[in-house]
Amino acid sequence: MEFSHKPVLLNEAIEGLAIKENGIYVDGTAGGGGHSGEILKRLRGGTLISIDRDPDAIQTLTQRFSKNENSIIVKGNYGDMRELLAQRKLYRVDGVLLDIGVSSHQLDTAGRGFSFHEDAPLDMRMSRKGTTAAQLVNTLPFEELRRILFEYGEEKYASSIAKGIIAAREQKPLETTFELAEIVKANVPQRVRRDGHPARKTFQAIRIAVNDELGELRRGLESAFELLGSGGRLAVITFHSLEDRMVKQQMAAWCQGCTCPKDFPVCVCGNAPKAKLVNKKPICANETELTENPRARSAKLRICEKF
Repeated sequence: MEFSHKPVLLNEAIEGLAIKENGIYVDGTAGGGGHSGEILKRLRGGTLISIDRDPDAIQTLTQRFSKNENSIIVKGNYGDMRELLAQRKLYRVDGVLLDIGVSSHQLDTAGRGFSFHEDAPLDMRMSRKGTTAAQLVNTLPFEELRRILFEYGEEKYASSIAKGIIAAREQKPLETTFELAEIVKANVPQRVRRDGHPARKTFQAIRIAVNDELGELRRGLESAFELLGSGGRLAVITFHSLEDRMVKQQMAAWCQGCTCPKDFPVCVCGNAPKAKLVNKKPICANETELTENPRARSAKLRICEKF
């Protein structure tokens, strides 16, 4: 089994971590090990903890790195990294990398149900455990479905698509990716069908809900920052605006100092910055990478350093 995943912004992320040979690092979303492999190349006596919740990824990571004395492979959610590291008597790290979202392997493995391009059971679970996408679309009430599509997919036609899903499931439960994609097509204007695949935002929204991706990101950012020692760096790669906005706002909060009103003559809040931005603007893929890997087009890398 080959967990294929071309790492995005690989050189930029590795450079941004400013890796020390004897440092301790976490790849919280290790996938097929593209970023992990590059970190391990730079360690001499250091440690890399590669975390993933997908059993396919764990199998691949084990095949690739289990004999590397600097590598620790952990099955779990990166939002729980503090607890996962504490179980191994690790309480401080020099850097954390998070590459957020669905992997190429998950998208391209039809049976996983992530893609609207292949007909497959409507699954979408990264961990292969818990509530499936089919269970979600067949049980949630209209208002919750509409909210998920609107908030997580930024879907303009969330209401009509949610109504279409409920009408369809009253006839029979939705079971496959093609069934859901056809419902989306039938419930958006004709012009929308000509502008890329109309189901893209719906599939994104439902995938995020199934895997609690935004909740996981929030917990992961908090856990990562608490683990970082002084001078430690957090590098986060995102692929859509909801994730990027959350990362941008959280890093800005860590970097903010005094929060007193501007007309106060002296500071009374006592707040001091906890970190600094390594790059003021997000790093995006260059033309060469975009040509080689079109999936990098929406990727943004943000890096901060803890004081």
